[in-house]
Amino acid sequence: MKKENRPYLFLVIILFSLDQLSKYLIQKYIGLYGQVKVIPGFFNLTHLHNRGAIFGFFAHTHNPVAKIVLPVASLLALGFVIFYFIRTPAQEKTLKLALSLILAGALGNLVDRLGRGYVVDFLDFYYQRFHWPNFNVADSCISVGAIILFLTILIKSKGKEKKENVSGAS
Repeated sequence: MKKENRPYLFLVIILFSLDQLSKYLIQKYIGLYGQVKVIPGFFNLTHLHNRGAIFGFFAHTHNPVAKIVLPVASLLALGFVIFYFIRTPAQEKTLKLALSLILAGALGNLVDRLGRGYVVDFLDFYYQRFHWPNFNVADSCISVGAIILFLTILIKSKGKEKKENVSGAS
């Protein structure tokens, strides 16, 4: 492994471990569908099993194909992220950070899906009748990583566009 990739690997290990530890603690101390109010009217810890994708998408699909498609899609996505990470130059630190977050989250949820057949979700944010779908640390890593990745690509494409406009105007 290249020396410049070690901090990212360390980050992946830390976030993956935090995800797995948090899921273990939720399962140990809060029964399935159990709830602990943390900030009344805003945030609870609610133990759920998610057999679908991120934020519970496709969770109510009882098609046996979904049980195969989600892990296979996760493995393919994981392979793509690793490939892209390896090919990303060391100076692209923001891009490497984004990919590390996505990698940690994808690994955390894949381990659950392959080991348990479901993902443990427990972070429950809400306001009055509006409930955001329950999620976990891995989902947070994937979401934040995807946002950073999107913004990085957007900013780089705008920068290239400006350079092309300036050089084209000369």
